[in-house]
Amino acid sequence: MDKLHSKILKTSDKEFKKKLNYLLRLSKTNQSNLYKTVFDIIEEVKNNGDLALKEFVQNFDKIKFNKVEELFLSKSLLKDAYLNLKKEEKLALDLAANRIKEFHQYQKPRNIDYKDHIEVKLGLNYTPIEATGFYVPGGKAIYPSSVLMNAIPALVAGVSRRVVVSPIADLKKSSIVLAAAYVAEVTDFICMGGAHAIGALAYGTETILPVNKIVGPGNAYVAEAKRQVFGTVGIDSIAGPSEVLIVADKTANPDHVAIDLLSQAEHDEQAQAILLTDDLDLAQKVQICIEKFLKELPRSKIATSSWNDFGSIILLENIDEAIDLVNFIAPEHLQLMVSKTENLLKKIRNAGAIFIGHFTPEAVGDYIAGPNHVLPTNGTAKFSSGLGVVDFCKRTTIVEFNKENLHEIGQNVVTLAKAEGLDAHAMSVELRLNNK
Repeated sequence: MDKLHSKILKTSDKEFKKKLNYLLRLSKTNQSNLYKTVFDIIEEVKNNGDLALKEFVQNFDKIKFNKVEELFLSKSLLKDAYLNLKKEEKLALDLAANRIKEFHQYQKPRNIDYKDHIEVKLGLNYTPIEATGFYVPGGKAIYPSSVLMNAIPALVAGVSRRVVVSPIADLKKSSIVLAAAYVAEVTDFICMGGAHAIGALAYGTETILPVNKIVGPGNAYVAEAKRQVFGTVGIDSIAGPSEVLIVADKTANPDHVAIDLLSQAEHDEQAQAILLTDDLDLAQKVQICIEKFLKELPRSKIATSSWNDFGSIILLENIDEAIDLVNFIAPEHLQLMVSKTENLLKKIRNAGAIFIGHFTPEAVGDYIAGPNHVLPTNGTAKFSSGLGVVDFCKRTTIVEFNKENLHEIGQNVVTLAKAEGLDAHAMSVELRLNNK
């Protein structure tokens, strides 16, 4: 029982806040030590183009080729990968793609066009970004779902050039990733990854055209690279390790809770899985179930490391305590496995995505639910949102005055401009007012 209690934190403990802060701090990825390495890689790609890229891809991605052009996969190859899928894989991929597309269609923003009370014409136009790059990890696992979740919202938004980069050396092993790219209608698929891929997308090379925005998760090197190229291109976020926070009461099935926690832990050694519960019996049973599943999972080594280092079970005095903790932690994924969710749901402000009920494991959100699985991590759900159609659009405001309505309110511009000491601003309006 001591072993069981070793993973259980109690909110009633005087040291709880200190222990929680330590736990959450542990989950953060320190990028500072990566800065110089990533900076040097990006500078090499920026200054030496294809030559530098060739060296990095061969050394890091272990892909053999002669010219950078060979890293581009043909559309016919992507199509063949799709056609050669197993029947059940093709059905699942099509279902996921269709559901993702349908959900994101509802996100398409509407232009605004109206006249105010003095007949000034005002508007807001949304236009798609011209070119976007999607980073799809390919190290510890293959992620066709990441292709769909990144590329389909851009397709719906109307982005013209949609480029996937992924460190794929074995095309046969990654055939379902290629198939996903075909289904998502990407315009280019380039076999490369890491910081050098981000640099190539941001600055371009002799062979690779630059994009305007880069989205998608990756390892610490990719995250740091996105941080460094931001400003030259747009980015979605600096993604950290995957997270799940589960709120469960005595009605939850301990097997379900345990495997849902481990479904995040198996992503990465740095991933974090936390359970909040007011039921000690459930907490203990979940811990037992976790130990059982860890012996069975193919990715047991990764999941065990994640759970041992960053996982935790937090025992609440009552389930309402979960509200403040959820909002403080601001998890990427939040599961509510309680008998009554309404009260909790109304008060939750900070979460990337919320999965409600005993039959909504976070895994359905990763693949087929429809909403995007690219979500804010490391507490950034306090100020940011998951990837969506609007992330691939720009807003442009439209303003049109005529002579009459400029005369009606233009003097106010003059007043404010003079208050700021910007005389040319004031005169640009005054000249029009005085010429009548």
